[in-house]
Amino acid sequence: MSPASVPTQEPTAPVGPELTRSQRLDRLPFTRKHGKLLGASGIGWALDAMDVGLISFVIAALSVHWDLAKSDGSLIASAGFAGMAIGASVGGLLADRLGRRSVFALTLLVYGLATGASALAMGVGALIALRFVVGLGLGAELPVASTLMSEFAPARIRGRVIVWLEAFWALGWILAAVIGTFVAASGPTGWRWALAIGLIPAVYSLVIRLGMPESVRFLESKGRHDEAEAVVRELEAAAGISADAAASADASTTGSGAAVVVDERVAAGEVGVIPAADEVAETGGIWSPGLRRRTAGLWAVWFCINLSYYGAFIWIPTLLVDRGFDLTKSFTFTLIITLAQIPGYAAAAWLIEVLGRRWTLTLFLAGSALSAVGYGLAGSEAMIIAAGCALSFFNLGAWGALYAIGPELYPTRVRGTGTGAAAAFGRLASIIAPFLVPALVLTGGQGLAFTTFALAFALAAAAAFTLPEQRGKALAE
Repeated sequence: MSPASVPTQEPTAPVGPELTRSQRLDRLPFTRKHGKLLGASGIGWALDAMDVGLISFVIAALSVHWDLAKSDGSLIASAGFAGMAIGASVGGLLADRLGRRSVFALTLLVYGLATGASALAMGVGALIALRFVVGLGLGAELPVASTLMSEFAPARIRGRVIVWLEAFWALGWILAAVIGTFVAASGPTGWRWALAIGLIPAVYSLVIRLGMPESVRFLESKGRHDEAEAVVRELEAAAGISADAAASADASTTGSGAAVVVDERVAAGEVGVIPAADEVAETGGIWSPGLRRRTAGLWAVWFCINLSYYGAFIWIPTLLVDRGFDLTKSFTFTLIITLAQIPGYAAAAWLIEVLGRRWTLTLFLAGSALSAVGYGLAGSEAMIIAAGCALSFFNLGAWGALYAIGPELYPTRVRGTGTGAAAAFGRLASIIAPFLVPALVLTGGQGLAFTTFALAFALAAAAAFTLPEQRGKALAE
């Protein structure tokens, strides 16, 4: 499904002619301009996923070619996640100060160059150090990209758009599985060539920096109203909507609440009514009285889903080798399992605007819990593939809903900080997971490991149900 084909909802009622810039953005239909923004952000997202996915295949390959111990494999994986924890927190803060677009491009540059350098690592120590640097870029990129896209997407389909952004993760992970199967498994130096491909994000960062507009809401928060007005006009032009010249001249200097008179299409109700944003405390940060409950719930979901997702998917290729499958067959199974992510995203993208964010996230996390139990009990090749596909389907659908709901919980001035801090807290679990899996497998086999993941998914589902429903609402300013 192409970005331009993301479905829109029909407007339900007419609106008055006086609109702020944020309201003008929220009431636009999904245009080719939105599609280009989604595609540009999505390619960066896919490259991120490719890098994260590649390391699982590299660890499995090094376990064969370097006789890599599981403890060293855990260190390689956890070093990247440690960098991601720091990167997510710092990246969110920088996005609220320097801008979403600039930080997004910087993160791509950092992790692209570091991944390419990893291909030259001559020992475990160097690989661990470089994976930490890679993680800094990766961790910062994800929450910044979702925040940027959330602030451009029309409110009535914002959740669906963010799920489709997250769906690019599946494309990147599939690409990683293809590279792992046909490059990393090709011989003793195959893993080096696989990592060398990771230089692509460094080049793409230039495209992002030069070709994407900055967030209108960020520009307004910094008093850059002329720039904000120009970006809104560009998006309105793509939708065939023109603003009254005199009114827009006044609006461009009025501030973030500036209103502009739009043409007869708006007055005629061709742009829908958007419910107001939730009232949240405007004093303090993400732990202020009006935000602390949603922050706690979001952090709990992030922690539990990271523990289970990275515990399972980083180790699946190696665990399959432990079950007696050779490297090529293990990677092939992983590729098949990964393909199930795509229908998972498609289902979540549809449900998120039908059932809402909270129910969609809760149901997909519950499905992930059941699938993890099934994978732990799987004994045959068919059962391994079936349970693995179910785990991919539900888990990645849950990730899509999670990235959609996160930016919607916070006002503009702390939106990057809030999403970045939640991601950073979740990365603590991804640091733990690579060490936890070998200990669980040694104690009680793969059944115990996946039962633990199932319990974490269940806790995440309970936490998700405490989050406020934001379907169709305007983002808080």
